Amino acid sequence: MSEQPPAPEPAHTPAPTSAAAPVSVPVPVPVPEIDPATDTFVAHRNLLFTVAYEMLGSAADAEDVLQETWLRWVKVDLAEVRDQRAYLVRITTRQSLNRLRTMSRRKEAYVGQWLPEPLLTTPDVAEDVELAESVSMALMLVLETLSPTERAVFVLREVFDTGYDEIAAAVDKTPATVRQIASRARRHVDARRPRQTVSAAESRAVLESFQRVLETGDPRTLLDVLAPDVVMVNDGGGIKQAALRPINGAEKVARFLVGALGKNKSLVTVAPTVVNGGTALAVHLDGVLDGIMAMRVENGLVTGLYYVRNPEKLTRAETETPLTLR
Repeated sequence: MSEQPPAPEPAHTPAPTSAAAPVSVPVPVPVPEIDPATDTFVAHRNLLFTVAYEMLGSAADAEDVLQETWLRWVKVDLAEVRDQRAYLVRITTRQSLNRLRTMSRRKEAYVGQWLPEPLLTTPDVAEDVELAESVSMALMLVLETLSPTERAVFVLREVFDTGYDEIAAAVDKTPATVRQIASRARRHVDARRPRQTVSAAESRAVLESFQRVLETGDPRTLLDVLAPDVVMVNDGGGIKQAALRPINGAEKVARFLVGALGKNKSLVTVAPTVVNGGTALAVHLDGVLDGIMAMRVENGLVTGLYYVRNPEKLTRAETETPLTLR
């Protein structure tokens, strides 16, 4: 019997291969182009805010001025602007002058004394003697006695060292007129500004003594830290109770402070803080901020007390605001 041919081997079927995993190709994220106008404005924003605040004494109004400055800046052909920083300062100055005239009418209707809005400032402000003095409560109050144009000229020339030609363009006056205004404003301010520069260490020492006196409520000890001709100004804005007129003289100020502390039924605590580049006290009632008390110190004594209780002016008292002269 013939052999049977071997049975054919079954055809080899290759094992199915799994489908290749899709390769993830990163999609490039487009980097947004930085608008030159925005870039320049942001770079100088702190400077512009400082200019507006020193002219107005109000952070809220300074922010409004910056908004108006921005709206005008974005319409400018930057190719036509030789000095963008100076141009921005010019716009800010003009808008601040417009706002100053509006604010003067508001201040006429303001209840009681008007004080600048206190700003919690960064440590570098206190270290810069020139900047700290220019935004101090004492000097800001002196600036309130200038006309709007005098204030603009003084701030730009004396604080920011702006040239007369540039100031003239900002306030719409001739350079010769600006020189006269600057001289008049300087004499006015020099006659009323603090007579000497006080070191940070001396200010802290007086502040600590004053804080201890407030905590003990001893009127005799209080007289030891108050200058005989001290003046206290309170700002409640018609919202919080405050003396409607300045209080003059150490004995009257001491009686007022001790009386106010004695009448208060809340837990009063005071803590040191730094506002407008200078030493101050944050006053809390039952743990809630009631006001900021800034002070002017000369010859180791308190010559000026400025107590802001108006809650609308305390929005910047617990969050730092950067300021700069450059």
